[in-house]
Amino acid sequence: MSSGYRYEGGPEWWRHAVICQVYPQSYQDTDGDGMGDLPGILSRLGHLSWLGVGAVWLSPVYPSPMVDGGYDVSDYTGIDPRFGTMEDFDRLLSAMREAGIRLILDCVPNHSSDRHPWFAESRASRGNPRRDWYVWADPARDGGPPNNWLSRFGGSAWKLDEGTGQYYYHAFHEAQPDLNWRNPAVREAMAEVLRFWLRRGADGFRLDATGVLIEDALLRDDPPKPDAGDSTPPPERQKRVFTDSRPEAIDCIVGLREALDEFPERLLMGEADVSTDRATRFYGGRDRPALHFPLNFRLLDTPWDARSLAAAIDEYLNIVPPHGWPCWALGGHDKRRIAGCVGPAQARVAAMLHMTLPGTAIFYAGDEIGMPNVEIPADRGQDPFEKLVPGYDLSRDPERTPMRWDSGPKAGFTTGEPWLPIGPDVETVNVATQRDDPRSILALYRALIALRRERTALRGNGCEPLRSEGDVLAFRRRAGGQGVLVALNLGAEAASFSLGDRGRVLLSTHLDRAGEACSGALQLRPDEGLVLALG
Repeated sequence: MSSGYRYEGGPEWWRHAVICQVYPQSYQDTDGDGMGDLPGILSRLGHLSWLGVGAVWLSPVYPSPMVDGGYDVSDYTGIDPRFGTMEDFDRLLSAMREAGIRLILDCVPNHSSDRHPWFAESRASRGNPRRDWYVWADPARDGGPPNNWLSRFGGSAWKLDEGTGQYYYHAFHEAQPDLNWRNPAVREAMAEVLRFWLRRGADGFRLDATGVLIEDALLRDDPPKPDAGDSTPPPERQKRVFTDSRPEAIDCIVGLREALDEFPERLLMGEADVSTDRATRFYGGRDRPALHFPLNFRLLDTPWDARSLAAAIDEYLNIVPPHGWPCWALGGHDKRRIAGCVGPAQARVAAMLHMTLPGTAIFYAGDEIGMPNVEIPADRGQDPFEKLVPGYDLSRDPERTPMRWDSGPKAGFTTGEPWLPIGPDVETVNVATQRDDPRSILALYRALIALRRERTALRGNGCEPLRSEGDVLAFRRRAGGQGVLVALNLGAEAASFSLGDRGRVLLSTHLDRAGEACSGALQLRPDEGLVLALG
């Protein structure tokens, strides 16, 4: 491992805030229709404030046919009646301001719904002024799709429009046609969408699917993946050379960043591939910045052992450019929940790792109480991903189930029928029960967020990895004359770590060793993480 990592940067709020992603359908229902809404989020704002959250990333609440969970937008500057009204949005934003919590909106710039007025005009005729707002191409010589590009939702990424005799491109569902980002009018229209919400008071945006904003202009075929086999889902059997992470996409993001920078202290983060050094592209350059940071899910996507995690952390921190800033997301609406992946005991260790690494920390609502991935009966499934690509366990419903507020049969989420099943273990995995338990994972999340806020060393931009053996992962953080050491036992057996210094326990994942003095060999219990003040 390298000797350490450092990044430039000032005191922007997003560098040190803990951000919670709220999936509105699943947070709190107030009208009994079984789906969460904006008044529901407002009613639960006290929980986020008590927890110490600095910002909320809100998944889409725009008008949508809901083919893909709201990520098929039919009006970029409205509120879907399922979630409430614009007045409800304004009330929520005002209350968040009073609570000191920032609001980050999800923006979906790659594609719209096929019911968006822009697309209705675009498909009306080849001569329509908005024809070039979407990606159209003539059929191949045999009359089929223009090339071999695959949709993430299975099958060809091209849909024939019978009325005009051309195909339109859809990187995702056929009801989500891709906007043509080579068209300056599209770029300006989407920049104006950002300005609309920024004027209203939004603190920033998470850009959906930024890696696929632009495709190869020559429409060249994607090559097959050499290692793809029968167990590989069909949409993933191509190497997306010509359809993903194209360098031209950065210019699109730079334009959006320029619109954002017209407003002070706003954040632009985005969904992009950070599995390779291509992540560097999405930061842009010092003179032409793009994203403040692309979302990084490596903690979720890496095998859960000390060696693999140490390597993944090192690799990622070394590709973040000096003018960039790291980000760690431990959950999300498209990712299996961490507690379901590593188990309840290691979910606590994961939370400590997540909150003590350098960079912005993002968690998914429900992870703070250790919510599991819920098995969804076939007749209750909602996700089109599973319906269109069956048999590969691709459904995102298991991580989208409703938030558990109490131990009642509907977990305090709704008085109606919840849109997805609540799941098991509600009697212990809920907010009310865990708030009464000083050693719950909820109490640990609150303590970790407070520790990030209070300890200068955890707000700094440096990190020194430490060599350790077996199941222990360890590193040091220093800033402002303070030093902390983080040691994490990723195993189910007791372990020791050579401290090489004197320290005092600030926090244990077991929530029972605060103030304990340590020197020499540091003893870690099974599934225990410690944060120590050094010196």
